[in-house]
Amino acid sequence: MNSPEKNALPFSEIVKIRFRDMDAQGHLYFANYMVYADEVLGAYMEQLGLDALSPHKAPCLIFTVNIRCEYLSEIAGNGEVKVCVGYARLGNSSADAVFEIYNNASGVLLAKGGLTQVFVDHESRKSMPIPPLFKAGIVEQQPELGDN
Repeated sequence: MNSPEKNALPFSEIVKIRFRDMDAQGHLYFANYMVYADEVLGAYMEQLGLDALSPHKAPCLIFTVNIRCEYLSEIAGNGEVKVCVGYARLGNSSADAVFEIYNNASGVLLAKGGLTQVFVDHESRKSMPIPPLFKAGIVEQQPELGDN
C-alpha cells in the first residue's frame, strides 16, 4: 500500500468522484484520471495568469503532446480525491506538468503522472517561447525551476 500524502506540488483541488466517471466495474474509468489532472492543471494555469480556459484571450495556444499516468491503486466511487499539480521542467517553448492523485480521506497516493505542453502561436501554429508572465508565476511557486 502507498504511504499517506507527502506531496510538494504547489496547487491542489478536491474532486468528488461522480457516478458518471466510473466504469462498469465500479471504479474510476482510466481516462478520467487524465481528465481530473487536466481540469486541476487548467485551474492552476488560470491562477498563474494564463487564460488557458479562454484560448481567444490567452497569449498563445497550448498543445498537449505527451501524456503518462501510473495507476497505483483503484479509485472507487462515492469518495473524493485530492488532485495536486505543478511543473517538473520549464523549457523555452515547452513545459512538463506533473500531477498526483490522493485519496482525500486517507492521504494515500493513488496515481501520478504528467504531460508535456507546447506553447504555440495563434496565427502560425508554431511553437513560441513560454509567455514570460506565466513562466515567472511558475518560478515564483517553484523556485527550483528558475535555473532551467
